[in-house]
Amino acid sequence: MKSAPFDYVRPSSVDEALTELANGDAKVLAGGQSLVPVLAMRLARPTTLVDINGIHGLDELRNTGDELVIGAAVRQRRLERDRSVPLIAMALPWVGHRELRSRGTVCGSLAHADPAAELPAVACCLDAVIEVAGPNGRRTERARDFFTGPMSTTVGPTELVVSARFPVARPGEGFGFAEIARRHGDFALAGVAVRVMVADGVVHAAVLTAFGVSDRPRTRDVTNLVGEPLADLAEELVDTEGDTHGSQAYRRRLLTVLAERELTRAVAAARTEPT
Repeated sequence: MKSAPFDYVRPSSVDEALTELANGDAKVLAGGQSLVPVLAMRLARPTTLVDINGIHGLDELRNTGDELVIGAAVRQRRLERDRSVPLIAMALPWVGHRELRSRGTVCGSLAHADPAAELPAVACCLDAVIEVAGPNGRRTERARDFFTGPMSTTVGPTELVVSARFPVARPGEGFGFAEIARRHGDFALAGVAVRVMVADGVVHAAVLTAFGVSDRPRTRDVTNLVGEPLADLAEELVDTEGDTHGSQAYRRRLLTVLAERELTRAVAAARTEPT
């Protein structure tokens, strides 16, 4: 299929982009890897596409020492070899295929909010901060509050995600990431992202985010569950109904195995890091 007709604009500033978004039913175009298929299937029929790739500064990738600041136009491929946020590097090979990552953006994946997507789960696990510009100025949202449902966020129709800030890894931290899909590049049937903090060999904090098993990424503090069976946690987190690719019980079993394995792996990695 082909998309319905639309107007195309390429603003040169965030303010111009916001003006265009305020003029009617408009959609933001950054990488387009999520948007274009939706347009082609006519699941969305915006009157205008607002291309933000010409806006100065939105392609900025900056390490402040504490945070990695990722502009809204930064391609996913730019981060594949960046090790300042190891969990992003671990997740990206699972995001679609190389050709898609060369155009797709990190912030675009966050804004699209697919419940089976990898980067929203990483953002929630790391408690990333997302900056949003709108008619009333700029605001920030914690990733764990940003996703409100399937393909739904706190961003309004006249607002624009301009950056995301991820914490840089510290000594004594360990990470784990894994998912199960029918084929590489397919949507995850179940997946986990894990962050662990260890001091003097003792786990002081552990966070797990599950994805592909609910209407949004679901994050839990699992500090007291390290080394324990996680079937009860999977029972709580998996609330999506079964489909032709896997029943609810199957997804719970997948999540149990992935969570236990990646939590163990993250603890082992953290204990090998200097503190």
